[in-house]
Amino acid sequence: MGRYVWGMCGWLCLLLATLGAQAAAGQAEDNEAIYRPAITNSSWEQKTVSPVVYRAPYSVALFNAPHGEDRERLNSQSKLVGAFIVTTAGVLALLPSDFTQWEDSDEPLHKRWWDNVRAGPTWDRDEWYLNWLGHPYLGGMFYQVARKSGYRQWDAFIYSALMSTFGWEYGVEAFAEVPSIQDLVMTPLLGWVYGEWAFQKEREIIQRGSTVWGSRFLGNTALLFLDPIDALGASVNNLFGREVFIAGTGYWGYQEAPRATGESDKQVYLQLNYRLGSGKPVTGGRYVPSSAYTTHSKDPVDSSIISVSLGTTYLNLDSRWQVANGWAPTYTFGIHFYPSLSARLSYSRAKLNSTRGGSQVIYENYSADMQYYFRAQQQLRPFVTLGFGETLLEEEQDTSAFQWNGGLGLHLKLNRHWAFQMDWRHFYGTRNHHQDDLITGQVIYRFGRGENGQL
Repeated sequence: MGRYVWGMCGWLCLLLATLGAQAAAGQAEDNEAIYRPAITNSSWEQKTVSPVVYRAPYSVALFNAPHGEDRERLNSQSKLVGAFIVTTAGVLALLPSDFTQWEDSDEPLHKRWWDNVRAGPTWDRDEWYLNWLGHPYLGGMFYQVARKSGYRQWDAFIYSALMSTFGWEYGVEAFAEVPSIQDLVMTPLLGWVYGEWAFQKEREIIQRGSTVWGSRFLGNTALLFLDPIDALGASVNNLFGREVFIAGTGYWGYQEAPRATGESDKQVYLQLNYRLGSGKPVTGGRYVPSSAYTTHSKDPVDSSIISVSLGTTYLNLDSRWQVANGWAPTYTFGIHFYPSLSARLSYSRAKLNSTRGGSQVIYENYSADMQYYFRAQQQLRPFVTLGFGETLLEEEQDTSAFQWNGGLGLHLKLNRHWAFQMDWRHFYGTRNHHQDDLITGQVIYRFGRGENGQL
């Protein structure tokens, strides 16, 4: 019964969003505001920032907004994110459990939530499109809430990680299933990649008059899917005729305005995509003005620090597993803090022959590791790795073994986006004392601008 209550709430919220979107779509007139000193751009790159950002690039400014970031907008949009999370959970509750992998139970909600939280996190086996498409899309929406409130990429990533962890995995989804290890990583990490792409793509669409291929309808549709949370907020504002949520994003453009004397003024203008409340653009008072017309600050941390890799692993396993050695495909998600330091989440899975008979056994291994690279500015870099994780058979948690691991490897940079890496890791199980050796070769891809060596 609880699932259907959630579902009805979800569909009612979606209906409200649809009505609001129709109201917003009916307003075809764009608004422009000539730059005044009291206004600055909602993009972090247009701000004058403290040198501290470059001395401590991974410091978090999400909670104090030292460079004029729009905390008021962030707080307002966070309420909208909460409503969006509940709506999404309600819709998923209506879907078949074999699609969502959500368990149906008559157990009291609070007890079910607590049991799932205590049992996790674990490696989930959701459909690939939920893990590889759905969760990064969700993380990208969270990311844009902070990014479009004037925060830099690292702060937007931290916001997305907080929302996806405590709002989703350990929030509403924990009522239905055990929190997922890969969702905790993939949602904010790949959400950063998608969210930044969507943030830039939205700016491009708005700057050419909110059109795609010359069509306003396609333009508005694209903007809706690029950031449904912001579109929902603007739609609710239009529906009620007032600013319920601080939504709608303005972007600066540049032009020369002729004067009667024959000279021209250089002007920066703000183009707004949504009309809020009475239709007057909300532009003043949220940012401390920087210098004259435009200021460029280079973000010291961007999505270029994220990597994904694919490869194969030779499994030399302890005889106590009672499975034969073999090969397993392996993929990893990495984050490269500095040329000399990175972290990754790795996963390997294979069907191996049992040594007790002719049957095959499903083998899985996942681990979180840190890597320290020597000769970090060179193309060929030796490294050491240290981490922990689990190995299990037949997808049964009863067979799982917590393992520490450590090893050595070589990293070969091919160009700024691509690299090849080989490593050997020795695994030691603390419970059953299993000792395994894994040798992995993989191709690594860096997103964004790739490895640029600026940190």
